[in-house]
Amino acid sequence: MSKHLKRYFAPKTWKIKRKGITFVAKPSSGPHKIEVSLSLNIILRDILGYANSNREVKFILEKKNVAIDGMRRKNHQFPVGLLDVLSLNDIDEHFRVILDKKGKIGLIKTGKDDSALKLCKITGKRMVKGKVQLNLHDGKNIVVQKNIYKVGDAVLMTLGKKNEIKGNIGIDKNVLIYLTGGKHIGQIGKIQDIIGNRILYKTESGDVVETLKDYAFPIGKDKPLIKLAN
Repeated sequence: MSKHLKRYFAPKTWKIKRKGITFVAKPSSGPHKIEVSLSLNIILRDILGYANSNREVKFILEKKNVAIDGMRRKNHQFPVGLLDVLSLNDIDEHFRVILDKKGKIGLIKTGKDDSALKLCKITGKRMVKGKVQLNLHDGKNIVVQKNIYKVGDAVLMTLGKKNEIKGNIGIDKNVLIYLTGGKHIGQIGKIQDIIGNRILYKTESGDVVETLKDYAFPIGKDKPLIKLAN
């Protein structure tokens, strides 16, 4: 498999220049699909501007403490996706990956305390040796003692070597959701009603909009549990 991709054919979700340098580093296989992730190379060079070349990116990753979700990463092609946290620990800077209202992958700067937490959507679950294993949207799997979680819920996780669940949010009335697909991608709204696989939610401007349940990522009740905007 090629490690590079022509910029012109890169996913439309990537916020990069389409002309100039012909190729761009493709994210390696990992927890996120290529359409909703960026390689560390693109983030450090094209998005944040902390490097001017692949060589400089590799130097930063080798010499500096760069972490994704609390784990140090040295592979310049490592895929970074939705709600992942990028930490440049040597300079104490932290960023969270979001989807903007144009459906583009972007970064917002966040604080140290917020960078230690992450919301993960449950995409599946199964029984493993009498316990419940939750499959999360970012490729993580976590085993829990009690079968109290549903597919579509979100769990608030601590990040680092040991991931722990601090709480959970289900799809329910008056819950805040973050839209991860459809024509309203990137919006935040409050659920008004649930009808089958569709949700009616109120936008920040007060309009009531319909979307698919699959696009709804629960993020809190009175306010988002993590920072999602500058």
